[in-house]
Parts: sequence; structure tokens; C-alpha cells
Amino acid sequence: MNVKAARASATRESILVTAERLFAEHGVQVVSNRHISEAAGQGNNAAVNYHFGTKVDLVRAIVRRHAERMERLRAELVEAIDGDGDLRDWVACLVLPSTTYLRELGAPTWFARFSAQVMTDPALREIIAEESLSSPALARAVEGLNRCLDGLPADVRAERGDMARQLMIHMVAERERALSEGTPTPRATWDDAGTGLIDAITGLLLAPVTPVRPGD
Repeated sequence: MNVKAARASATRESILVTAERLFAEHGVQVVSNRHISEAAGQGNNAAVNYHFGTKVDLVRAIVRRHAERMERLRAELVEAIDGDGDLRDWVACLVLPSTTYLRELGAPTWFARFSAQVMTDPALREIIAEESLSSPALARAVEGLNRCLDGLPADVRAERGDMARQLMIHMVAERERALSEGTPTPRATWDDAGTGLIDAITGLLLAPVTPVRPGD
């Protein structure tokens, strides 16, 4: 890599790290590309536009920056089950790639809060959905989980899937926020937090279903 290419690569990395932090701390819509360029130490306020294009392109680049490692972690978990897991095993395939990855990153991290911000934005959440659809390991994990819930009514399964998704996104983001602020957390480590989340989601999926009365 020549000097010019190396400088461009370093600039892109600086912009990605800075944008992720600012989006996590302040929200995606209130942070402008100009603000990101300035915070990343770029004299050219159009640096974000030059290297990434639109804000949507920048958000997608941040997601992809983390996706490869998380996909490998999930693939390892899925392969270890070899198609023969119970419900808790498949839930672990959904939870642990995030908590393990955040542990590996060390402190501080911003990706969990960034993801939560993106998922609350209707215009941007499709980016994460698109990346998820391209994940073979995630597809296999969801398929295995659904096999274990075969007796659950489809509408209840869909509803609890939404609940579980909210837990996975926002509980991880809340732990990351607490760590950044130095406030107490219910669990001492990311691994322990993952275990607690797996237990909670498994219990949620297996909870009794109250029959809907006619006219309700």
C-alpha cells in the first residue's frame, strides 16, 4: 500500500470510529457529516461525503465494519450445535455473538448503543435488517429456534420474537451505556450478561400462552 492509499485508509477508519461514537452518544439524526469530519480531525469538512457518500452509506459501513467478526462467532456456535440443539442453544446463537464481540473489543465500546440508535430510526433500521438477511449462520439459528417452537401459535411466536429482539438490542446497549458512565451493572462481565439474557429470552419464549377470549 502506497503512502496516499495508507493515508486514505487511516482517514476512513478515523471517520468510522468517530461517527460510531457520536451516533451512539447523540443519535444518528442530530449528528451531521460536517460534525463528524471536524471531530475526526479532518480539515476538510466534506471528508465524510468524499469517503462514504451519504449518511446512509456511512451507517452501512459502520455496520459492516463489525459484521464479519460477529458472523464468524455465530457460525462457530451454530456449527458446534450441528443442528441438534435445544431452544436455549439456539437462543445462545442469537445472543452470544454480540456479548462475546463486545467483550473482545474491550472498553470503551459504542457499537451496542449505535445499533440501538439505528434500530429506532425507520429510515435506517432496514440497513441492519438487510445485513441480517445476508447472514447464513443467523438464518440457520432462527430456523433451529423455530423448530423448537413448532407448537407455539404463529402470531405468538412472531410477537415474542419481537420482544426478544428488543431485549437483545436494548439490554446490551444499556449495559454498554452503564459501563461508559461507570455506573453499576447487574452482571459483572459481558459473558455473565450474555448468560442472563439467554436465560431471560428462553423463559420468555417458553412462557404460557393465555387463550384469547371471543370478543377480546
